[in-house]
Amino acid sequence: MAIAIDAMGGDDAPTSTVAGALIARRAGIDVTLVGDSAMLERELIKQGSEGALDIIHAPETVPMDEHAALSVRGNRRTSLWVGINSLKNGEIDAFLSVGNTGAAMATALMGLGRLPGIERPALGGLLPTSDGKQVMFLDIGANADARPSQLVQFAHLGSAYMRSVFNIQSPRIALLSIGSEETKGSNLVIETHKLLTVEKHLNFVGNVEAHDILSRGSAVGGVDVIVTDGFTGNMCIKLGEGILETLISSLRTAAEDSTRAKIGGLLLSPALQYTRDNLDFRKHGAVMLLGVQGPIFIGHGRSDSTAIASALTTADYAIKNNVALALDEEARIINSSKNQ
Repeated sequence: MAIAIDAMGGDDAPTSTVAGALIARRAGIDVTLVGDSAMLERELIKQGSEGALDIIHAPETVPMDEHAALSVRGNRRTSLWVGINSLKNGEIDAFLSVGNTGAAMATALMGLGRLPGIERPALGGLLPTSDGKQVMFLDIGANADARPSQLVQFAHLGSAYMRSVFNIQSPRIALLSIGSEETKGSNLVIETHKLLTVEKHLNFVGNVEAHDILSRGSAVGGVDVIVTDGFTGNMCIKLGEGILETLISSLRTAAEDSTRAKIGGLLLSPALQYTRDNLDFRKHGAVMLLGVQGPIFIGHGRSDSTAIASALTTADYAIKNNVALALDEEARIINSSKNQ
């Protein structure tokens, strides 16, 4: 299973992308770099690994701040276009980008197209939960606005991912809202709830609130997939990251105020470090763009080598568990239901 990475994307490319790819390669993952071959060859030499990774040449790159529409209308010589075209032609099995997220999604849609019956793709992120498991949370940024029918499709895609990758036979689906009652929430949430309730192909268990996300939907007995629109999902993810960083910083500052605080900080340090590591985005790799015709994974723009290696591991595990086939089959179910 060959996974290609846009080695020119990200805040610290190509240093971090090459370093992360080398870590993944040493772990047995077949990684190919996409980008300017001369630059990447120099970087491999710099890191003491000349010739260690295959390179697909792409002479240009998409800037991090370029508008998605411009990247789609632009030339086809960028590392994004070349990588996605390689996936389309069957030269690789999956493609990872940690560069311009909007450009990656737009290019994937243009280059690969949507799965049959899918109105819009969604970004599905795996979040660690308090019981040591993971929950699929989507959409986390692909669609700022969405219709009820699209949220139902997101539920299908998330369910297919969890069934394939984690072998959960009947994933429990929940809808993010401001209350567990079916009459609470925005018009989007209320209408989506009605559709999910009668959807015979999904195991819908009701609404959950934001404080239930990391407790795996404890309010309804545990869930595997939580569905929302991309605007709300992205806000939740970024708020969570901010709270974690602020909490760790505040605790570190407080631990330096007195000798007693320092002793307490030392005693709590192992537990705090475990919590921080468990919630660290770098340890949970990339998110998958669900609903396009090919395995596309998107990582954080400020990913370091650890995050890159983790993202490649996530992609490798997913494709080895036939996630693409599972998503294709789920899309056919959606398409069949729409045509009835």
